[in-house]
Amino acid sequence: MIDTKPYIEKISAAKTVTELGNITQELFGRKNGVITLAMRELKSLPDKDKKSHAKSLNTAKAELNTAIDEKKAELTGASGDTLKNTDNIDVTLNLPQEERGHLHLIPSFIEKVEEVFGRMGFDTASGPEIENEELNFDLLNFPKDHAARDAQDVFFIESDAPEDNKLLLRAHTSPVQIRYMREHKPPFRAIFPGKVYRKDADATHSPMFHQFEGLMIGKDITLANMKAVMTTAIRELVSEDVEFRFRTAYFPFVEPGLELDMRWRGEDESSREGKWMEVVGCGMTHPNVLRNVNIDPEIWQGFAFGFGVERMLMIKHQITDLRLFFQNDLRFLRQF
Repeated sequence: MIDTKPYIEKISAAKTVTELGNITQELFGRKNGVITLAMRELKSLPDKDKKSHAKSLNTAKAELNTAIDEKKAELTGASGDTLKNTDNIDVTLNLPQEERGHLHLIPSFIEKVEEVFGRMGFDTASGPEIENEELNFDLLNFPKDHAARDAQDVFFIESDAPEDNKLLLRAHTSPVQIRYMREHKPPFRAIFPGKVYRKDADATHSPMFHQFEGLMIGKDITLANMKAVMTTAIRELVSEDVEFRFRTAYFPFVEPGLELDMRWRGEDESSREGKWMEVVGCGMTHPNVLRNVNIDPEIWQGFAFGFGVERMLMIKHQITDLRLFFQNDLRFLRQF
């Protein structure tokens, strides 16, 4: 027989819902609850005693449950009384929304790039941000007197490297293409996202920015394949309605070379026409580049391209100044 009096006194003295819950666990816990253990012990009683003990146990159980329910109603105010429990939650309160972190626009966009090109069968490869002139220029068919090699355009690094093969912060992710072609046999297709460095700084340029370049080499690859891949990617990454155009251009590492421009309103928000902004350099991989990595251009051909990540985001969201991406202004970043 269970004496319910001390438990009812404990229930009556409880001051919070948490305290009442502890008492309930003490009585009805699945493993060691007082009532639970008493119910299990019924199995071991003689048959003649089971009925009477079960009846008294059920009476005690009902009495304790009633006391618990009444105390719970008192603590939570369910009976209409003033709330007495400081742990109680008022679901009608209009609380401020809890802030949650999220990826910055740039790494988030690069993840999307990898997903979109991954569905088109492209690998993803990366490489070091400090390169030498051979990988950054020579093997990409840049002449020794090309303007891009000027110290006013790139960041050279003081080191013990030879004078004709100095170290520098890579100006594009194209050196990763060279590394990839040295390690893989065609046919292949891959993209190369990462940071690059050039001495530019204004509303549409930054000394450090992000690129993702792409490369596709096969026996029958043409400009038509390149346009199909780039058009599909642009419409998925930016918008189905984005306006873009291809025009001829010169790059040492492709022949023929093209640039792709996209429509951008920029600072002239009122202009419906907007203006064109160059976003991509592209073209058929130059035969000299293929020879430099021991790929026979008489058998293999393909295309390469390089997108500016920040510029694509500027067009996607009509952002007027590229520098906003790097200022860590939460007023700007919270929009995304």
